[in-house]
Amino acid sequence: MNEAFTGVAELDNVVVFIDEVEEVASRRGPHSPAATAVVNELLKCLVQFRDRAGRLLICATNSVGDLDAAFLRHGRFDYVMPIGPPDEQARDALWRRLITDSDIDMPALIAATRGYTPADITHAARAVAQASFERTVDSGVRSHAGTQDYLRIIDATRPTLTADQVSQFDADIDTYARV
Repeated sequence: MNEAFTGVAELDNVVVFIDEVEEVASRRGPHSPAATAVVNELLKCLVQFRDRAGRLLICATNSVGDLDAAFLRHGRFDYVMPIGPPDEQARDALWRRLITDSDIDMPALIAATRGYTPADITHAARAVAQASFERTVDSGVRSHAGTQDYLRIIDATRPTLTADQVSQFDADIDTYARV
């Protein structure tokens, strides 16, 4: 890790993105000395990274509550923005990007996909397109997907997030958000 940050230090302007940061910045504890050493090393690297202008560090995690408190403190990160599943407006934008047919009841799709991730919504849209394609191949007549086709697939698509996880995202926003 130190080697990677040292390489970045040679650049004048840089954006570093660390995905799944909980893998290297989880809470330290007595059970894992190796994990504690990794977190300590990362914290040192962050100080050096921030010492120069033209630097932006962005980290993503699915579990902000699992991150070490020292990692999240002021001075290491100026902003903490927990983001949960898409709200109604975001789901509307997702569906409108995926469906161009104006005959589809968008409010019904938006309501039916509360708590769905963008990947869940994209999967449902692709599954409907596949089913429509298969109907066309089977019948020889072009088939158009309707609202009921979407609702049927949505109903059969298990969302990635449970209701408890969605609630936890909401709680994380209240607990950790700093913008």
